[in-house]
Amino acid sequence: MSSNNNDYWKANIALIVKCLSIWFVVSYLFGIVFVDALNVIKIGGYKLGFWFAQQGSIYAFVVLVFYYAKRMGDIDEKYNVHEK
Repeated sequence: MSSNNNDYWKANIALIVKCLSIWFVVSYLFGIVFVDALNVIKIGGYKLGFWFAQQGSIYAFVVLVFYYAKRMGDIDEKYNVHEK
């Protein structure tokens, strides 16, 4: 494998790890572990911990899908492996 390919895969894996880490924090930590601490904050009449458990992780996942697609396109172009 060339150095360019190694750099491409390092960037790809780093992006995946970043996205999965954000999703883990939003869905598991905010929705389960820190739910009691977040429930003291209310938004729109709903406790914030409840909101993260019910809606927040889904919204975060959808945003991360679009973010991943955009960033992966940028990485593909940078390393010249994009579709022509």
